[in-house]
Amino acid sequence: MTDPKIKALFGLKYNPFLPNIPAEDLWTPPGAELFLFRIETLVMDGGFALISGEPGMGKSKLLHLLATHLEQIDGVVVGTIQRPQNTLGDFYRELGALFGVALKPSNRYGGFKALRAKWREHVKSALFKPVLLIDESQEVYDICFNELRILTSAHFDSECLLTTVLCGDARLKDRLASPNLLPLASRIRVRMILDPLDRDNLLAFLNHLLERAGASHLMTPALCQALVDHSAGNLRILTSMAADLLGAAVDREINQLDEKLFIEIFSTNPRVLKHKNRSRKRS
Repeated sequence: MTDPKIKALFGLKYNPFLPNIPAEDLWTPPGAELFLFRIETLVMDGGFALISGEPGMGKSKLLHLLATHLEQIDGVVVGTIQRPQNTLGDFYRELGALFGVALKPSNRYGGFKALRAKWREHVKSALFKPVLLIDESQEVYDICFNELRILTSAHFDSECLLTTVLCGDARLKDRLASPNLLPLASRIRVRMILDPLDRDNLLAFLNHLLERAGASHLMTPALCQALVDHSAGNLRILTSMAADLLGAAVDREINQLDEKLFIEIFSTNPRVLKHKNRSRKRS
């Protein structure tokens, strides 16, 4: 399926059901506006925040939304860890690369002092704490978590030199309850837990995607309801099913997606039937 075909058949600016939608078109889930405001406040003082939820609930998209929001604030520096499963040495190297500090692997204490000095220098000039975002945080080693906690703490834990946002699935939440990470968990000041969404919010999400992509007419209202009812409150399941339907519509050169196409594609699909049963149990 190619973008030219999508544009020609449906008038879409892009495929709204793929992960790479533009940052300005991201959907704001319920409670996210308050979360963004609280993080904006946290950046003044530093500290830890957490985004958590089951897979497919929109954690990474919320982190993307947060990064876009913070980057628009003059003086806020945002760094994103690309490889959360780093060993401690590589974790320091990536921090150095993110914040413009040349670190020597043979001198970790020197790197410790250099990073703290860099962050203090930034705070003096910008009055904001630098921000570190870690997606897939459930992959981070305990030793790196604890090193980060100590690295960012100053003046007998009365000052935090960095604002760190951890984003991960339920495994992260479980790990933070372990004795080894309780000192870190106790320092999390802002939390956003993403739970399965109800039908109204799922429908709002789907309509938002269609509207921002420039084709509110792409799906019939009945099809939108069918997708919502079979998604088990999960955004990834919803967009995956919608992407399958869009692909089938392109192949068949159908101008509008409807419930008839849904039945053709998914009526014998065990995955959809399973999600349907889950939805019924919750309702």
